[in-house]
Formats: sequence, C-alpha cells, structure tokens
Amino acid sequence: QGVPKPFTEVIKANIGDAHAMGQKPITFLRQVAALCLYPELLASPNIPEDAKARARRLLAACGGQSAGSYSASPGIELVRGHVAKFIERRDGVAAKAQDIFLSTGASDAIVSILKLLVAGEGPTRTGVLVPIPQYPLYSAAIAELSAVQLNYYLAEDKCWALDVAELRRAVTEGRRRCCPRVLCIINPGNPTGQVQSRQCIEDVIKFAYEEKLFLMADEVYQDNIYAEGSAFHSFKKVLFEMGPPYREAVELASFHSISKGFMGECGFRGGYVEVVNMDPEVHQQLSKLVSVRLCPPVPGQILLDAVVDPPQPGEPSYELFMAEKKEVLGNLAHKAQLTQEIFNRTPGISCNPVQGAMYSFPRIHLPPRACAAAKEQGQAPDMFFCMKLLEETGICVVPGSGFGQQEGTFHFRMTILPPTEKLKVLLEKLSSFYTKFVKEFS
Repeated sequence: QGVPKPFTEVIKANIGDAHAMGQKPITFLRQVAALCLYPELLASPNIPEDAKARARRLLAACGGQSAGSYSASPGIELVRGHVAKFIERRDGVAAKAQDIFLSTGASDAIVSILKLLVAGEGPTRTGVLVPIPQYPLYSAAIAELSAVQLNYYLAEDKCWALDVAELRRAVTEGRRRCCPRVLCIINPGNPTGQVQSRQCIEDVIKFAYEEKLFLMADEVYQDNIYAEGSAFHSFKKVLFEMGPPYREAVELASFHSISKGFMGECGFRGGYVEVVNMDPEVHQQLSKLVSVRLCPPVPGQILLDAVVDPPQPGEPSYELFMAEKKEVLGNLAHKAQLTQEIFNRTPGISCNPVQGAMYSFPRIHLPPRACAAAKEQGQAPDMFFCMKLLEETGICVVPGSGFGQQEGTFHFRMTILPPTEKLKVLLEKLSSFYTKFVKEFS
C-alpha cells in the first residue's frame, strides 16, 4: 500500500516450496513432462533419447495418447507398476500395483485414508493420534471430518524423538472420550526435522499391533536426510523385517510425493499412497472413494513416473540427473548445518540438529513483557514475535503455535530452502532482530 518499510523484499521462509525459493528443476523430469505435454518436441535433436523413449511409453499408456485425457481413478497402470518396483528396490519387499493409489500430492491421499477410517459417534468416534508439533494438514483434515485429535508430544530435549510411553498416555486418555483407531507418524519430521531411528519405528509398530491402530506413515521427506548417523527406514521395510505376528497384522498406509526430496515439484501435485494388510472389502471402498475425484492430475503422474524410475547407468540422461540430484541434496545438507550453528550461537535461541526434511523449529525464550504485549493484541506470544519480525525485517516465518507445542514453550518454523548466501543473511538478520526484541521487552 505504499507504506515505506525498512527492507527491500519479503523473504518467504514460511513454506517448503523449493522452486519458489530458487531451487532449479531437475532436467530429466521437466524434459519428460514437456515431451508428454507437447509431443511435437519428440522431433527435437536437443532432447536425449531416453527421455523421448519414456515419454512415448507414457503417452501410449494415456487415453488417446494424450496427457489431456483422464487416467484410471487410482492412476495410470504403467506408473503404478513403476511405483511398485521403486518400493521393491527401496525395501527389498514385494509390492503390488493394485495396492498403490496415485494422488494429487501426498495431502490428497492422506485426506482420503482419513476419510476411510473415520466413523462412529460420541465415544465410538474415531480418534487420530498426531505428533505435536504437527503439520497442520492433519489437524485441519481431522477437524473437517469431525474426528477426534489425540496429541502425542515429541521430546524436544531428545532431538524430537518419539517416545512410546507418550503414545500410551495419549491412547489411554483418548479412550475416555473416543475410539483411537489411527496413528500418524511424520518421518522425517515436519516441522521438526528429526529422523526416527530404526528401533523407534519397531517400537511404534509393536505399539500399533498391541493397540490395534492403523498406521499412517508420512514419508514424503525420505530423500532429505542430512545428519551423520541418520538414515531413512521405511515403515513397510521394518514391518516386513520384523516378521510374524506383525508383518501379517499391522495395517499401514505410507505416503510419498514429488513436492519435496530433491525434486521440489510442488505445483505439479503428484504423489501416492501404498496400503499394506488392508482388508479386501475396505480396499474396495478405498477404490470407490478415489473414483469420486475422477483421477489425479496426469502431469503430476508423469513426473512421479520419472522420479520412481530414474535414468539408469549408461543411459544418456544418467550423469546429469545424478549430478543435479547430488547438488540439491548437498546444498540442503550444508544449509541444515548452517541453520543450527547460527541459531545456537544466539543466546535465548536453541535449535535441535536438522537431521532431515526442509525445516528448522528453533525454540525461543520470550520475556514476560513480550507475552503481556502479545496478550493485549489478542495474539499468541510467538505470533506476536513473528509479526514484528516480518514488519521490521521482511522475513516471514511461521509461529510454533500454528503446529502445536508444549505449554509455555515458544518456537517458529523456518524453511532451509533459500539459496545459501540469502539464507546466511536471513539467519544473521533474524538472530540480531531476536536479540533486539528481547532487549526491548526485558
């Protein structure tokens, strides 16, 4: 509105939108998408043959050989088959195309599975266990479906670890007012950036088995692992390696997406859910449920295909693909390290190691006077801090109260996606603003 501000641009560090923050698209993914959307490019000598062969196969799998036609409701059969092979390579466990449903990003699949699982009234209403801090898609979907949200708190002092005793507390308390049926896990974590250990995943699976809970594993950040000693273990792999009785009995839905990882293709809206040990009759209802939406966006399915079936050694696109992937993930690992280092140098801010995903969730100490000033304006204290930060520096981050946090603690979530030089400036600016803010309200 023309009001002068003490900054020249707003830096949006509030959302995990990689390309909006300057990350370059992966060439192979865009070539395949471009060829499918504009097949005349198949005559171009500038595009490698393996990308063309891929596009031809995908177009042959589309109605009328056009990416503008509807696909089958669960997704293009060819792509579902490639997703199954990707899961087999990743986990060393068989996967079936009919257990895979393609979706409009992982979010759409998460909402579909929740819809399927929510039932009952009053004390029999479905209770859904969600981690706190959580990604707000969960609380929003649970509210929309009038299910009951059951919070379990991640342990900040243990690098946001998940503790089964805390899960037990949440289930026991939940049983007094609803019927806990679903346990949601986000690994690697959003907004907290932790990576669960294999032992932790085993404990969670045992707990789900004992309590007869349906497991929802949100694994969209599986490529984003940075900390030494951290590794991604899929829930499906661990479940199958645990053997009976767990392998046959625990019901699981796991989610993946093209929006995160090294791809960052948020706008194409591509993702999938794989269901494991789902009752055949329920499986049938899920097929009906997804058919209401006709089909996921075909360009998103095309990009997903290129992600789960990437160029192989010896193919023309392989070397560039691997170099670009390595560069993106290497930069993110460097920025994860930089973020925790700069924050932890600032008295009053403490930040756990960013082991994975794309965010840091630092804890900030806010003086009582700042809390009182926030109350006067009808704001949560961390919201008050974030608004002041935005007004004075142009840095946009999300208050911790938007994700949930332990009573009396304050945080904000910040993405590590900005280019390294910009991120450095942002972190220094944010730290000095925090110091000034504390001084002002002390």
